[in-house]
Amino acid sequence: MSSGYLEDLIILLVAAVAVVPICQTLKLGAVPGFLIAGLAVGPSGLGLIHNLSEIRHFAEIGIAFLLFVIGIELKPSRLWQMKRMVFGLGTLQVLITGLVLVAVSYYVFEVPLQAAAIIGPALALSSTAFVLQLLSEQRLLKSTYGRTSFSILLLQDLAVVPLLALVSLLGASEISMGDDIGLALAESVFTLLMVILFGRYFLHPVLHRIALTKIPEVFTASAILVVLGVSLIAEKVGLSMAMGAFIVGMLMSDSSYKHQVISEIKPFRGLLLGLFFMTMGMSLNLGLLIDQPLLSMGLVALLIGIKILILFPLTYMFGLSKGKSLAVSLVLAQSGEFALVLFSLSLDSGILAPALHQQLLLVILISLLVTPILAECARKVVTKKKLIGINPSEVPKSSPIILAGFGRVGHRIGDILKLAGKPFVAIDIDPNIVRKSQANNLPVYYGDVCNKGLLDSVGVGDSRIVIVTVNDMETSKLIVGSLRQTYPDLAIYVRGGNSLECTQLLEVGASAAVSDTIEASIELAGMGLTSLKVAEKEKKSILTNYAKHYYEQIKLAKKN
Repeated sequence: MSSGYLEDLIILLVAAVAVVPICQTLKLGAVPGFLIAGLAVGPSGLGLIHNLSEIRHFAEIGIAFLLFVIGIELKPSRLWQMKRMVFGLGTLQVLITGLVLVAVSYYVFEVPLQAAAIIGPALALSSTAFVLQLLSEQRLLKSTYGRTSFSILLLQDLAVVPLLALVSLLGASEISMGDDIGLALAESVFTLLMVILFGRYFLHPVLHRIALTKIPEVFTASAILVVLGVSLIAEKVGLSMAMGAFIVGMLMSDSSYKHQVISEIKPFRGLLLGLFFMTMGMSLNLGLLIDQPLLSMGLVALLIGIKILILFPLTYMFGLSKGKSLAVSLVLAQSGEFALVLFSLSLDSGILAPALHQQLLLVILISLLVTPILAECARKVVTKKKLIGINPSEVPKSSPIILAGFGRVGHRIGDILKLAGKPFVAIDIDPNIVRKSQANNLPVYYGDVCNKGLLDSVGVGDSRIVIVTVNDMETSKLIVGSLRQTYPDLAIYVRGGNSLECTQLLEVGASAAVSDTIEASIELAGMGLTSLKVAEKEKKSILTNYAKHYYEQIKLAKKN
């Protein structure tokens, strides 16, 4: 790497570190933060970076990682559970909003038809990352309003795939209705079949063999190789890197390794995706806003107005109250990150003119900046309705218990939870345990329980209880300490080897710790007392008092 690239990289990192946290504090979100940071160091800002082409090519890998994670999270069974809202309401929203925006672009603003065909559906999409973040912060993600918004966003994520294909098709230099399109479709279908066969008969067994080595660095390298390798193959046959990454993500949606793969990919995805948004910010021409502020603000108002006017009656038709329909319409009224992706690819393909691209970027940025205001208005509408009367269907269901470790102890706890009818999710580093458990239809996934990103992936933030069953003291302390620091109200129960280990686990944040030795001793002593004909009531009293005294001593040791 030359010193020039190193200087540019340092400038970008400094800008991101300085601007993004400020935007998060102001409730603007990370995506606008990266855009503003890029704008600050780009030609329209301080002019610290001028050569964007090499940075943009590198940042496109972030798009592939984003589509991979979306694909891996779009589990078919999950889509089917919400089929009415996802495929009904979501499809209508994208189609109607897209068609209206195409018509407005073509007939009102006289945009070429090819460009309008991309602009309409791209602007119909909202910001998945930003909206879900806001709903999570408002603790409304599991409400009817939140679930409806999530269903529409889910369909919008799916719509990206055909839109990527549309960009590739419209960007072809010479398209005939016969041989060229037929050949392109045949190549796409053949590639899709090859990727499916690769995932079914090659990918999972290879990941299993790599997991058996228990070398984290090799697993990380293999995860990155899978995403980039399939993305490159897709690009070579005329599809896009993003589409290839999405397909391989879908193939891994039912894999027991998916959570670990997500946790390995997540840091790279976040950094490279942030770099992509910064390149978009650097591409912005701030002069457009300064020279024609009314035009830019008018276009944003028109976009938000159209999306609200279409979404409100649609959501109302699907059974939501007027208040919730208005809230969904407000929170999804912006354009999002996928529009940036599609417009960037369209610019490279020659579909969009540079001037039009600049204006569209400005509209997206401003719509993202006003989203927190719209989301706050939506929250007030929903919470106002809740004061009148709470709908029982809006009360969030209990989140599953997470078992950190699924060896002998974890497996028995899982059996007990299953008998009690309580849902749980388990994580274990041993691929053989995972494979055997999955064969018995148990929700056990491969991964390192010390990895915070993995725990986030399985929903530790929404869980009430984490039970740590790993048979390693240092690992247990690391898990408990990390969880307690991030989730102060979480109930964390953990096993220890003896009284000293239990004391140490309580000190780092465990809600309660159970000693292996004392429980075994009590069971064995109970058997002995039974053999000596000690009365059952007396035996139970002796053992209960002994255990109570033992754990009281542990608590006293913690205080001292």
